[in-house]
Amino acid sequence: MSIRLYDSLKQAEVDFHPLTKGSVSMYVCGPTVQSEPHVGHLRSALVYDLWWRWMEYRGLNVTMVRNVTDIDDKILEKSAQSGEQWWALASRVEHLFHEASDALRIRRPAIEPRATGDIPAMQELIGRLIDNGHAYATDEGDVYFDVASWKNYGELTRQKPDDMASDEPRAGKRSAHDFALWKAHKATEPDTASWDAPWGKGRPGWHLECSAMSVRYLGSQFDIHGGGLDLRFPHHENELAQSRAAGDAFANHWLHSALVLVNGQKMSKSLGNSIYASQWLEAARPIVIRYALATAHYRSDIDVHEGFLTEAEAAFSRIEGFLSRSASFEKSDADVPESFAAAMDSDLGIPQALSVLHETVRSGNQAIDSRDQVAAAKARAEVVAMVDVLGLNPESHEWADASSGQGASDEALSALVQALITQRETARAEKNFAASDLIRDALASSGIDVVDTDNGPEWSIRG
Repeated sequence: MSIRLYDSLKQAEVDFHPLTKGSVSMYVCGPTVQSEPHVGHLRSALVYDLWWRWMEYRGLNVTMVRNVTDIDDKILEKSAQSGEQWWALASRVEHLFHEASDALRIRRPAIEPRATGDIPAMQELIGRLIDNGHAYATDEGDVYFDVASWKNYGELTRQKPDDMASDEPRAGKRSAHDFALWKAHKATEPDTASWDAPWGKGRPGWHLECSAMSVRYLGSQFDIHGGGLDLRFPHHENELAQSRAAGDAFANHWLHSALVLVNGQKMSKSLGNSIYASQWLEAARPIVIRYALATAHYRSDIDVHEGFLTEAEAAFSRIEGFLSRSASFEKSDADVPESFAAAMDSDLGIPQALSVLHETVRSGNQAIDSRDQVAAAKARAEVVAMVDVLGLNPESHEWADASSGQGASDEALSALVQALITQRETARAEKNFAASDLIRDALASSGIDVVDTDNGPEWSIRG
């Protein structure tokens, strides 16, 4: 079965056929490094990490490019408010983003260009747009894309310019719908935040950056452009228009990941409900956070509610528990189950794939309980194959350093408790209920409750 994906431009699920057989070129909009990363940033980065891993499993060589917007209005505003140099602020926040995404084992892209490192490519793109009659410079030194000159403007979001939100008219700007390609330097801005250009000193507009960097590193036509759903308009709409108007075929497919909500509401500073990556990393294990953020389909919002991470911990612990119970069985390689592969091939259907994973865990536990070592070993091999693809294998080299620091204590406790639970299950299977009760009581006296469920025994530390 071929990989299918939902193309936001076509607004349909389509078969994915890479432009170059066996290779995938993917550009993803990365963070604007103005403030501490929140869980929405992690969710978006994780989505494309999972696409990458699945395509790789299917034998494709993926080249991922993800940019860093390290110069824009918001960064300069934050810098002016805090007194921190804008470039120092951007560098510090970029580091925080990397720390958080690295903790979740989100792979770093092949290249991660910063906007400030590709100013010449952006200026070259502006020059082409002016030459093609799709952009104009003002007397004030700004350069704008002429929306009226591009008849296909609005094709990504199925809108007409008159129906779109727009900026207020500015000096030299022909239409409120026109957007900035180059912003003239202001006296109130630091000199370090400007570059020489044929139109005067200034800096690039936000939308221009990705068009220039994606084409520079992936070519004038590439397979996939990804990003968060909140970027479809105006960012991606403007990217598409200016790139096509400049003569680039640009992205063959567009992917968009949905948002993270908090109790049904979008995260925002005005509501005071933002959840920062650092807060979650203090509250839960990184591997559990990765699992939690992967549970919803990438095109569906994740609604974070009280107990969200606790539920994820319980669900993921069932997987860990089975891997621990089956650790002594002969290890063998296996492909992922066909039903898992079918779910992943169908627009990265991870919720359905996780159902297959948990069903395999259940059948594996039943095989252990009935002492069917062949079935248990087969289930273990399939579970390992599935969690490997998802980047969720706690036994893998990828997560080897997760046992350092506080994590070491957590891992040691988990291993000890699981060993006792396995002994209890063995005693129960042998109808040695006295020994079974003794283990349960010993755990209870240590503040650890064990509950027998249809999915096998589950344990928790008493609050």
